[in-house]
Amino acid sequence: MKTRGLVFHLCWVVVCLFVASSAFAQLDAQFAAANREYSAGHFKEAIADYEALVHSGKWSANLFYDLGNAYFRAGDFGDAILNYERALALDRHHPETQANLSVVRDEARALELVPSLPERYLRFASTNQYAIAATIAFWFGIFCVTRLIFARRRSSTGIVMAILVLSIFVASVLAAYWIENASRGRGLAIVTADGVQARLATADTANSVLALPPGSEIKILSRRGDWIYAALPNNLRGWVPAKSTEAVRL
Repeated sequence: MKTRGLVFHLCWVVVCLFVASSAFAQLDAQFAAANREYSAGHFKEAIADYEALVHSGKWSANLFYDLGNAYFRAGDFGDAILNYERALALDRHHPETQANLSVVRDEARALELVPSLPERYLRFASTNQYAIAATIAFWFGIFCVTRLIFARRRSSTGIVMAILVLSIFVASVLAAYWIENASRGRGLAIVTADGVQARLATADTANSVLALPPGSEIKILSRRGDWIYAALPNNLRGWVPAKSTEAVRL
């Protein structure tokens, strides 16, 4: 009976590995097909293929980078900037994306949010990296505190070490929270439509606050029906049609 159970589990593992490898092979084939369309200058077809990969949930910085390039070559600056931002959200240190993003922003004359001073210093690491640092510091701090509790003699070095590690834990948690809620955090969105005007109220007839070229950054603060209340470049705030924007974080 044990042998039959072992054989059954081995067969199940083999089937799962086969299905997973087939799925990855299919995604690789779709990505290669999209790259061929792009190389041939068929940018609309390449965009459709890349977007299909995005909808499958198999995201990577390179996928969003290539999709941004396709939109750029197709003349859609708003969606190009959106996908470059999505690539950088996954890989902050992606030099090709950073270079292309700068070029498209200049051509589109897109407006940017000004990061706060703490945000500028904290952006050298990602939220995930701060979370990893916090986790390591937490468990090491627990070890240090436990050792101090059960130690016959509590050395000053052990106390200092415990305080230092727990301080790193608290600082990492606060840094991750700040990044997630800063101007370029989870609320960051990109204007993808043409002729967008931020307004004082949720009506097309309300007075305009700021014209937002495609690719401009906003930070979503709240929603009301088909409108978004957002922090805007130039330290302004206003209402923007929800259909004219896309959040960077999926």
